[in-house]
Amino acid sequence: MSAADILKSKLGSLKPYVAIVLGSGLGPLADEVSNPVRIPYADLPGFPPSGVSGHAGEVVAGEFGGRPVLLLAGRAHYYEHGDAGVMRPVLEALAAIGIDRLILTNAAGSLREDIPPGSVMLITDHINFSGSNPLFGEPSERRFVGLTEAYDARLRAAIEASAEATGTPLAKGVYMWFSGPSFETPAEIRMARVMGADAVGMSTVPEVILARFLGLRVAACSVVTNLAAGMTGSELSHQETKDMAPIGGARLAAILKHALGEGLLS
Repeated sequence: MSAADILKSKLGSLKPYVAIVLGSGLGPLADEVSNPVRIPYADLPGFPPSGVSGHAGEVVAGEFGGRPVLLLAGRAHYYEHGDAGVMRPVLEALAAIGIDRLILTNAAGSLREDIPPGSVMLITDHINFSGSNPLFGEPSERRFVGLTEAYDARLRAAIEASAEATGTPLAKGVYMWFSGPSFETPAEIRMARVMGADAVGMSTVPEVILARFLGLRVAACSVVTNLAAGMTGSELSHQETKDMAPIGGARLAAILKHALGEGLLS
């Protein structure tokens, strides 16, 4: 059976229309799903295991605020596999079961002192600085995907409205994708700032490209876990990401819970 067939079988009458990829710090959101159906990635053909601590590697489907939702607890990264399209089978399966909206979340480093650790940033656009693309090798001319409006205006408006309704501060900015896994240098951060980036990270952009290729509407948010290299004089670490992600994660969870519960992600 294909991953889509297995998902349909497991979900039964549940028909989620929106999927959320839970980045670092958002894992606890999966525990708030009512009547959850949990499916390990290992049981779904083509779903890649994640080798990053804090990424559970399972699908959690159920109801959130009375609305059907599917959560992806964990993602695989380009730096783990050397394949920017490593999440393609996952997104193809979601599209095949009727998902047409995708909310992506990640942990990121801020290039702006007015977006400190613990903040949430709505991504308005991105810069692909990795040198790679998940559509390398795609034979069809569908590979020429337009990204002028990669981040759906209606979904962004819903997130902004939910932030205001919950009293949650929400920054907005441009996310730059570096391949990782090493952190950026201070010189690279200075360059990123000149190029117009507000935050940097190691995920999300290839998923956005794939989602638009598949016809999904997309929104994305970053949980800021640190100020970028050279801004504080301290060395960066993945432990810092794990320590700070739950703070911003709780804020982003409040926004997403409101948006789902009020049916704004429609």
